[in-house]
Amino acid sequence: MTRRSCAIYATGIVCAHLLIVGIALVVAQVFQTMIHSRLKKEMTLTEKSRVFESWKNPPPPVYMEYYFFNVTNPEEFLKGGKASVKQIGPYTYREYRPRENITFLENGTKIYALNPKTFVFVPEKSAGDPKVDIIRTVNIPYVVRHDSSGPLLFMTRTVDEFLWGFKDPILTKIHSMKPDVDEYFGLMWKKNGTHEGEFVFHTGEENYLDYGKIDTWNGLRKMSWWSSNQSNMINGTDGAVFHPLINRNELLYIFAADLCRSIHLAYVEDVEVKGIQAYRFAPPSDVLMSPEDNPANKGFCVPAGDCLGTGVLKVSVCREGAPIVVSFPHFYQADPKYINAVDGLNPNKEEHETYLDLQPTTGVPIRACKRAQLNIIMKRVQGFPKTKYINETIFPIMFVNETATIDDDSASQMRTLLLIVTLVSNFPLLIVGLGIILLLVLVVLFCRNRQKKNEVKRIDFTEAFHSFTTAKEDTAYTQVSDKPDEPSETPANQPMRNGSYIAMSPVEAQKC
Repeated sequence: MTRRSCAIYATGIVCAHLLIVGIALVVAQVFQTMIHSRLKKEMTLTEKSRVFESWKNPPPPVYMEYYFFNVTNPEEFLKGGKASVKQIGPYTYREYRPRENITFLENGTKIYALNPKTFVFVPEKSAGDPKVDIIRTVNIPYVVRHDSSGPLLFMTRTVDEFLWGFKDPILTKIHSMKPDVDEYFGLMWKKNGTHEGEFVFHTGEENYLDYGKIDTWNGLRKMSWWSSNQSNMINGTDGAVFHPLINRNELLYIFAADLCRSIHLAYVEDVEVKGIQAYRFAPPSDVLMSPEDNPANKGFCVPAGDCLGTGVLKVSVCREGAPIVVSFPHFYQADPKYINAVDGLNPNKEEHETYLDLQPTTGVPIRACKRAQLNIIMKRVQGFPKTKYINETIFPIMFVNETATIDDDSASQMRTLLLIVTLVSNFPLLIVGLGIILLLVLVVLFCRNRQKKNEVKRIDFTEAFHSFTTAKEDTAYTQVSDKPDEPSETPANQPMRNGSYIAMSPVEAQKC
């Protein structure tokens, strides 16, 4: 056997083995299963996990932007006209939110933690100075306490006072009679450096799908504010982590303590953030849909049957009875009647949608935008002359835009991790690809070998034919006579004789 033949047979054997092994691994999904198993073990809230440190102290910077609705025509509204507002902001604060008092429970299957939030003003990302800029807005203490002898229905304060607190004359008067009532008011009063409650999370050790899910909040597994068991459920995570191997068809649940309820998010589209492919999830329209259109929301009507329309949620039950309503900014996805009740609103998806971009393999949030608006119900109250002519309105006060995007270092690490995962998961395809390449090489070698053999046969035939032809030429014209050639001296009157070659006898010339 020639060296060329050996090479062809060896290539064929290797090619066959690669194709068989590669196809078998692809069908069995051995490497993919191995990677998924490793991810499920790595994505846990345990000290040995690589994600634990980033869960305790998230590296991506979180920014809280505050926007306010400045009332431009308070007198007209008090006379029964439509309110007009102008959005001002943002006033941006860097948010620091480390986990503290971390304690493992029940053999490491659960973990207790507090999550205090601290806010630091960022002037370069803000529209102005909160200690200087003044806004005119609803006098919330007056509306909540209904003090008939109080000041005007609207008040003018600096942004800093309205956010972080000021001593309010109405509350001071009440405080003198009820010391348990705080005499200071601010939308973020006593919320800088404090937490939203005590959380116990599942670590994901027992089931990767439970990774980061809330077990209890302030010792509760369900709330008691709402009018149905489903509405009172504490579902999902706190929004910081999600289980790995997310698919597009599932719903993700988040418990939002500031909204006093759990909400769900559905897949919207594929996006790319800093070179990382991600799935975008957002609250679908049914989250704040009217109970008439979505009966599952009947439980959020308190008392039962007292419901608002689509796009708004009354949270008085968890705000000490205050007529507070939450919605998306500018009443995005809300009933048009709420949008049209106030001039100056312009809801749009780009600026007002809440969404979460998740890397589906690891479940890590790559980018997040949480947007929520605070409103208050303004209506006539008998015995309070200042409300005599106003029309009932869900009045916008302010909205927040809480954003976070993965930092560059974390993004680089994520891209490297995903590259490794992709290469390992697709290793069987690489084997199949190599087998196909060798198959092509085998075909080329085989064709060239056939061509070489044909060339050898053609050369042998040509040489044989040439030898046969040469031999024939050497023997074709041998003379019969042994007589040496003599010069012809035929007389002129004597006729020529014919025939001096093979098979040609001399013949006398015939006379006509």
